[in-house]
Amino acid sequence: MKTIQSILDDILLDVRRELAAAKEARSLAELKRLLADAPPIRSFTDALRARFGVIAEIKERSPSQGPMRRENVEAAPAAYERSPIVRGISVLTNATHFGMNIERLRDVKTRGTKPVLRKDFIFDDYQVYEARAFGADAILLMANLLEADELRRLYALARELGMEALFECHTREQIESVPSGASLYGINSRTFAVSSADYAEARRQRAAGSPQDLTTDLRQFELIRHLPAHAIKVAESGVHPETVCALRDDLGYHAALVGTSLLTARHGVARELEAFERALTQSPQTLGGKPGSAIAEGQS
Repeated sequence: MKTIQSILDDILLDVRRELAAAKEARSLAELKRLLADAPPIRSFTDALRARFGVIAEIKERSPSQGPMRRENVEAAPAAYERSPIVRGISVLTNATHFGMNIERLRDVKTRGTKPVLRKDFIFDDYQVYEARAFGADAILLMANLLEADELRRLYALARELGMEALFECHTREQIESVPSGASLYGINSRTFAVSSADYAEARRQRAAGSPQDLTTDLRQFELIRHLPAHAIKVAESGVHPETVCALRDDLGYHAALVGTSLLTARHGVARELEAFERALTQSPQTLGGKPGSAIAEGQS
């Protein structure tokens, strides 16, 4: 695994502790026995290829943004199931930093009909088996965290178990480390190359009502031009109704992974989804400007 001097160091220490506790509570052999009863796989590729949509996220808090609105978190599963623009659901399974665990993923899967992504800091085979045993249809693999050989190993195991993988990238070099045959690529505008103090300042400004997120750079989304032509392309982090149309029409993304915007909306998660839906009904001509211009303006 890569060495990263950033907020990720703090998170990974806790992930390792959680993983050790999980292995103590349930052996790998037990997990493998649970696979026989895992619910059928639902395809993210099929869900995202037809037309642009949202992968809607569930988490109780985040290191950069602090707590989500509890009423939104509670309403999210049903709202996501009803929404016509939600193509899949992302469930954070890290308890220490995001307030969720693997049991919540199973609950979301059994309550709905849409594919479910396990979003976590995955680096161990145990986590891949655990994801499938609890109902995940896909897992997140972070190219800023894993070496190329680790990405290949974990991807091969996920495919062996029937799951897909969303490869999260922040740079061109990380894109090039993704194994051949991958179809789901995510470009994340969130930077982890900052300290815990920087994340604390971002939370403080968020609480004060600032619309600016100090931990994202929306210009990152222009890395899409380096993705393979066959890729299903997902924009991650910092996506709002004001920018989602540009991601689709100016840059060519197939989907946007959205969490904080939905889960912190003062008017509720269902109404925020409706705002995304209204934005996506705009024609490309209403955006104007050169490709990516709306993204650049949203960052300034």
